[in-house]
Amino acid sequence: MKPKVYITRKLPSEAVEKIKQSCEVRMWDKEDVPVPRDVLEKEITEVDGLYCLLTESLDEELLNKANNLKVISNMAVGYNNIDVEAATNKGIIVSNTPDVLTETTADITFALLMATARRLVEASDYLREGKWKTWSPMQLTGQDIFGATIGIIGLGRIGKAMARRANGFGMNVLYYNRSQKNETEKELGITYTDKETLLKESDYVVVLTPYSPETHNLISGPELEMMKKSAILINTSRGGIVNEKALYKALKENEIYAAGLDVFEEEPISLNHPLLTLPNLVATPHIGSASRKTRLKMADMAADHLLQALNKEKPDHIVNPKVFSEAL
Repeated sequence: MKPKVYITRKLPSEAVEKIKQSCEVRMWDKEDVPVPRDVLEKEITEVDGLYCLLTESLDEELLNKANNLKVISNMAVGYNNIDVEAATNKGIIVSNTPDVLTETTADITFALLMATARRLVEASDYLREGKWKTWSPMQLTGQDIFGATIGIIGLGRIGKAMARRANGFGMNVLYYNRSQKNETEKELGITYTDKETLLKESDYVVVLTPYSPETHNLISGPELEMMKKSAILINTSRGGIVNEKALYKALKENEIYAAGLDVFEEEPISLNHPLLTLPNLVATPHIGSASRKTRLKMADMAADHLLQALNKEKPDHIVNPKVFSEAL
C-alpha cells in the first residue's frame, strides 16, 4: 500500500509528479490561499507524510491529531511555524530546505538595502504622481552605500553571502554572531564585534539571524536608540526579531533614517499597520527566495526529503536528527 501524503498548497507539477510516483497524494488546490485550519485538521489525521509551507502553523494541538504521521517536509529554511519539540516527542521527522536559497535571499537583502538607501520606491512614486517638475540639488537625496559600514547580525550562509556582496561595494563589514568565525573573517576581511558596538558604528544594520525565543525582539527600543540617526535597518530573516512598535516609533521620530522589511510579525501584514504609513519604510511581501529557479529547487528538495523519510532514509536536511533512528 502506498503511503498517504498531503500537500498544503498547489505546487509546481514537477514536484507533485515526483511524489505521486510512490505515494497516494492529496493536495490543497489553491496556489495563493493557505489551506484552512479545519481542512488541515481533517487531512492530517491519517497521512504518513505532510508537505507544508511556512504559512501552516503545525502546533502541538494539530500534531496530536496525526495518527500515522512520520515526516513533515517544510518548503522553507525557517521552521518556527512547526512545534519541533512536539513533533520530536511523537517521533515525527521535520525537514527544511537550506542552502538552495542562500544567494537568492542575499540578492533581495542587498536590493532592499539599496532601494531603502536611495529612496527608490519613494522616487518612483514621486515621478508617477506627477511631482517631478525640475531637477533640484537636494531632491530625493539618500544615503551612500560605497565605503559605508554594514553590520550583519547572524553570520550564517546568507550572512556570509551578504558580506561578499558588501565587499564588492567597498563596504566596511562588521558582524555579530553567537560564535566568532575566525576563518571567515580571514576569508572575507570582516570584523567580529559585540552587538552594542555594531549598532553604534554601522550605517546599515542587516538582520539575518534565525528566529528563536532567544532572538525574539532582538532589535527593540534600546537597540534602535543605539543606532545612528542616519542608519538604516534591514530585516529579511523573520518577523518577531524586530519589534515593530519600537521600529515605528524610531522611524516616525527620525531616530533612525529608514528601514527595509521583507518579513513581519503577522503575515500578510495588515494594510492598516502603522508602519505602512511611513515614507521611510520600504516593505516587500516576504519574497526573499522568490526567484523562479530557487523556488523550483526548494519544491524539489522538499519532495526529496519527504520521499527519503517515507523510504526510511535520513533526509538530506533534517531539523531533529535524533528522532530518525526511532521515528520509522
